[in-house]
Amino acid sequence: MRWLSPLPRRLAHDQRGATLMEFGLIVTPLCLFIMGVGDLGYQSYLRSVTQGVLDRASRAASVGTLSSTQIDAYIDSQMQAINSKNGSTSVTKKSYYNFSRVGKPEKITTDTAPLGSFNTGDCFEDSNGNGSYDSSAGSTGLGGADDIVFYQVTVSMPRLFPMAKLLGWSATQTATANATIRNQPWSNQATLPIICT
Repeated sequence: MRWLSPLPRRLAHDQRGATLMEFGLIVTPLCLFIMGVGDLGYQSYLRSVTQGVLDRASRAASVGTLSSTQIDAYIDSQMQAINSKNGSTSVTKKSYYNFSRVGKPEKITTDTAPLGSFNTGDCFEDSNGNGSYDSSAGSTGLGGADDIVFYQVTVSMPRLFPMAKLLGWSATQTATANATIRNQPWSNQATLPIICT
């Protein structure tokens, strides 16, 4: 049994294989970090491509070159390379009377108590022409001359790397692009009707 006593001493001083052990401890977090950076980089690329396509489409629509259905078709054709990888694209278009009303409720022109909220006896500008007060103003579509159009394109597709579940991320990544552009004044802007309740 005397021959066992030098063995623990030799093992304690033996440095062979230490690099392999250190690499084994580092490789998993390093791979996750590299895949995470790649995934975030690809999401940034998706957002950039989507924004470029939307900017070209919205500019063409603002000068009257494309109709609403032509914009959808143009965006779909430009995003075909991305959508061919199990992606999907959705397009939203809403028109407003001016920039200050984008994303806001219809304008109350005559306000009765309680002030600041729409109630019976108030008058409002019916910006979407439906005859009722809406807390989310704007008409679907491209609007008319001199109107403001808010465009939103959302692209969804599976993530490039399988590490999303390890990090608690969704298996699908989404990129959204927005543009708000005034249509060219090719004719007079329609006056909004005022409705009183």
